[in-house]
Amino acid sequence: MYRYHLIKHLFLIIAFLAVQQSLYAQRQMEKLGRGLVAVRQSADSVYVGWRMLGTDPDDIAFNLYRQTGKQAAVKLNQTPITGSTNYVDIQATNTEANAYYIKPVLNGREEQSSKPFSLPANAPVQQYLNIPLRTPAGYTPNDIAVGDLDGDGEYDIILHQTGRGRDNSSNGITDPPIFQAYKMDGTFLWEINLGKNIREGAHYTQFMVYDLDGDGIAEFACKTADGTVDGKGTVIGDPNKDWRNANGKILSGAEFFTIFSGKTGEALATADYIPGRGDIGAWGGRGGNGKNDNTGNRVDRFTACVAYLDGVHPSVVMCRGYYGRTVLAAWDWRNAKLTSRWVFDSKDARNPYSGMGNHNLSVADVDGDGKDEIIFGSMCIDDNGKGLYTTGLRHGDAIHVSDLDPERPGLEAFGIHEIEEGTKGPGVAVFDAKTGEILWRGSEDEDVGRGVAENIDNTRIGAQMWWSGSNGLYDLKGNRIGNQPRSTNFLIWWDGDLSRELLDGNHIDKYNGGRLFTADGCVSNNGTKSTPALSADLFGDWREEVIFRAYDNQSLRIYTTTIPTTHRNYTLMHDPQYRLSVAWQNVGYNQPPHTGFYFGNGMKPAPKPNIVLVEPQKTDTHK
Repeated sequence: MYRYHLIKHLFLIIAFLAVQQSLYAQRQMEKLGRGLVAVRQSADSVYVGWRMLGTDPDDIAFNLYRQTGKQAAVKLNQTPITGSTNYVDIQATNTEANAYYIKPVLNGREEQSSKPFSLPANAPVQQYLNIPLRTPAGYTPNDIAVGDLDGDGEYDIILHQTGRGRDNSSNGITDPPIFQAYKMDGTFLWEINLGKNIREGAHYTQFMVYDLDGDGIAEFACKTADGTVDGKGTVIGDPNKDWRNANGKILSGAEFFTIFSGKTGEALATADYIPGRGDIGAWGGRGGNGKNDNTGNRVDRFTACVAYLDGVHPSVVMCRGYYGRTVLAAWDWRNAKLTSRWVFDSKDARNPYSGMGNHNLSVADVDGDGKDEIIFGSMCIDDNGKGLYTTGLRHGDAIHVSDLDPERPGLEAFGIHEIEEGTKGPGVAVFDAKTGEILWRGSEDEDVGRGVAENIDNTRIGAQMWWSGSNGLYDLKGNRIGNQPRSTNFLIWWDGDLSRELLDGNHIDKYNGGRLFTADGCVSNNGTKSTPALSADLFGDWREEVIFRAYDNQSLRIYTTTIPTTHRNYTLMHDPQYRLSVAWQNVGYNQPPHTGFYFGNGMKPAPKPNIVLVEPQKTDTHK
C-alpha cells in the first residue's frame, strides 16, 4: 500500500510539473506559413527553400512539387525529404511558368499543401525579390521591421523613409519621419507621417512592429506628437502646433505614444509618452563627469524593444536616456486598451543604474523563469521592472547576448564600452547575463567603438569575439586564436555550415574563406555603420535573408542564399529571443540578431521553443 501511494504521489508530482511546464512561458507567437521561395540559378536550375516550424514534430518530412505551365504537378523527390528544407531542381525549364509547393508528411501521410511560389516564364537569374517603393522626393529608404500585417502567415514590411536628419548634438531643422507598409510582392498598404514635431535621426525615432494583442496581426508602435498623420489621414493632437525652437530642437510641447493598426496604419490608441522631458538638464552628461546638458542632446536619446514580461504576452518597452538618467516604460496593448505596466527610473547620478545604457539593447530570459529581461548595455532590468544588476562598466555602442560559451550554463553577454572624459575601465568585457558577473575584460582604459561576438570559425565550438583595435580573433576566455576578421559589423547565416558569416556594406564574407556574395546595384544604410535595412530569417529555410535598398532608392531587394545545406533547423523566427532581436534590430546603432541558445559549429539540436502559434482572428480588430 505504501508503495502504491508513493508511486501515485510521484505520478501526481510529474503531472503537476508537466502542467506547470505547459503553462510556463507558453509564449504567443505569430502563426507562419511555410515561407516557400524559389530562385532561378540558371536556365535549368532553381533553388527552393521552405520553413520548418518550431512546433513541427521532429519526424516531419516534406514532398516538393513543381507545376509547369498547365501540366499536372510533378513530385520532385523520390522519398520524403528529411535531411534539410531546401532542394535544387535541375530540370526546371525557363520557357514556361513554374509553380512550386510542398506538402508536409506525417506518419506516412501527406498534409495540406503550402501556398505556391511561382516563377514566371523567362524569369531572370537573380537571387532576390524586388519590391518597388513610393519613396518621397528627397527621402531615402532606411531601417525596416517585419510583421504579419494581414494574417496570411507571411511577413510584411514596414519601412522607415528618412529625409534630412540631424544627430542630437547638432542644430537644424529635420524632415518629418515617414513610415510605409508593403507586402513582399510590392503591394503598398499605407503611410504614416510623424510630422514636424518628431525630429529625424538615429536616436529619435524608434519603432516596434509586433503582434501585441494576440489577434494574429502585427501592430506598429512609436513615439508621436502634435501633427502626426496616421494611415487613414487622421491627425493626432493639434495640427497647428509647431514646437521646434530656433535651433530646430523640440524641447517643449506634447509627447505621445501611439499604437497603430498594422493592417491599415490607423491610430488605435494614443497616450502621453512616459517619461516626459521634465528637467532637460537632469538627464546628465556624458562619461559620468557630472556636467548637465541643456541643449536636448541627452534628453532625446531613445531606444525601444518588445519583451514577454509575463512570459505569455508581448509588451512594448520604450526607453529614454542612457548617458545619465535612464527610464524604461513598459506598455501593454490588450483588448483594445493601452495601459502602463511599469516604469523603471534611475532618476539621478547617485543611482547605480544611471549612465549604464547603450545606443542599443537586447532582450532575453536571462534567469530561466520564462519571462524576459532587458539587457540595456551595462545593466539588466528584470521582467517586473526592477533592476536585476549593473556591471558598472557604463555606456557602450554594442551588446551581444546569447549562449556564447556552450561549456558554461546560461547566457553570456559581450559588450564594448566608451572610456572617455575621465572614466576608466575595460573597453570590452564578457559577463554572465543572469548575474552580471564579469567573466573577462580587456582593452583596459581604451575607448572601443565596435565589437562582435559569434561563432564564425567553423573549426571551433563556441563564439569568438573581436572588436575595433583587437588585432586578432579571441575565444571567450580572452585567448587569441586567429586573425581579426575583415569587418566588425553585422553577421548572417548564409552558407551551408552552422557557423555565421560576416555581413558588411553590401557584401558577405566567410571568415578565412573569402567573399561569398555581393549585392551589386545596392547600398547599405546609416553612413559608416554600413548596416542593412534588415537581416532576418524571413522565408526559406533557417538561413537569413538580407534587405538592401537599390542605388536609386526606388526599390528594395530581399536577397536569399542559394547555397544548399544538409542541416535542418526550425525557422529562427520561432526562437523567441531571435524573434525579439529582429524587432529591436532597427533601434539606435543597429546590431545583428542572436538566438537564445548556442547556434554554431558543434551545436546540439536546437531546443524546442515553448510557444503557441496564434490563429488570426476572423473578426477584424484592425479596422
